[in-house]
Amino acid sequence: MPNADDLPLLSLTTALGAGLLLGLLYERRKHDDPAIAAGLRTHTLAALLGAVTLWIGVPAFLLALLLTGTFAALSYLRTSQHDTGLTAEFALLCSCVLGGLAMRSPVAAGALAVLVAILIYAKPRLHHITRERISDREIADGLILLAFALIVLPLIPDEPIGPYGALNLATVWKLVVLVMAIGALGHVALRLIGTRWGLLVSGFFAGYVSSTAATAGFGQRAKAEPALLSSAIGATLLANLASLSLFVPVLLAIAPGLLREVWLELLAAAAVLMVGAAFGFHRGERVEAPPPTADARMFRIGQALGFAALIAGVLFVSRVAAEWLGANAALATAFLTALAELHAAVATVGTLFRDGTIDARHAQWAVVGLLAASAAAKSVVAFVSGGPAFGIRIAIGLAGMMLAAASVALFA
Repeated sequence: MPNADDLPLLSLTTALGAGLLLGLLYERRKHDDPAIAAGLRTHTLAALLGAVTLWIGVPAFLLALLLTGTFAALSYLRTSQHDTGLTAEFALLCSCVLGGLAMRSPVAAGALAVLVAILIYAKPRLHHITRERISDREIADGLILLAFALIVLPLIPDEPIGPYGALNLATVWKLVVLVMAIGALGHVALRLIGTRWGLLVSGFFAGYVSSTAATAGFGQRAKAEPALLSSAIGATLLANLASLSLFVPVLLAIAPGLLREVWLELLAAAAVLMVGAAFGFHRGERVEAPPPTADARMFRIGQALGFAALIAGVLFVSRVAAEWLGANAALATAFLTALAELHAAVATVGTLFRDGTIDARHAQWAVVGLLAASAAAKSVVAFVSGGPAFGIRIAIGLAGMMLAAASVALFA
């Protein structure tokens, strides 16, 4: 048997806290539900029992866990006629297990105790969300998205195929998943926040994942719900603003000196995108568009597949063109890459500047050229996904971004 002087105080304190936390929640519920057997003292004792028995040895802990499970089962048999739920009984077992875990990892035990407490405390809200707020259609779409991301994607080979290794099927499928995920994010934001803020919030954060996918996703939203056209435009420009902000960490990691040369161009481009997004949001305020219903589709699989096919075609053409141009056409390759993946192209330009292949002036105009190439590609995506009304406005906003950066580069 271990020496009593070796009993870890931090682990015992964590176990005590976990038991008190869970017990407090059930003690307060006893007034509304007298069938609850385990309260403050029972949960605390169960947690301490788990801690002390695991300190003694694994066999003792298993015996304590068995005894706790037996008492929980007896409690359920006594109350099952009035309440068929098992949460209170499993919570008692959790107290014992968390007490044992505290002896091995107090930090993990404390964090899990808080998580379990949140789940217990949020019971009414969770029931309301799952039973009344979420529809069968949304659950089905969510399962499809998870299946595409967690089942199909790992099965697709992540390696170049085709002429010159121009295509990577895993990359193409990631684009499908991204477009679907952004559509789902926009749907959820619209349902929870409303049309006034939902698209803008989801748009900004979608830009950190893929501004091109965000352009396609919000174009689809604008085509499906024309009343949201202005808000979708604002969300798309915000997504491109978020994407533009990623230039900073990319260049800081590869060529910090280039960031000092182009920060004014990036700032001017960001200002135009911000003004355009604000204008779209202001116009969107005037439209009283109802949020999507619970039975509305979160995304369109066919449109996501079509967008991924378009990007795959661009990648194929850019790769083949780069091979034909030769190894010395690094900047041309970067411009072609920017048609589909802007940040990879920025990394290429940063590498060329860092290695001394191009000077600061050429690098400035190279960044402007990347913005122009990206703007052109996203304008095409906007036309294809959202129709002429959406595409023209996005093209104007992105052209303004590019012209602002070019003006600064010209007069700097």
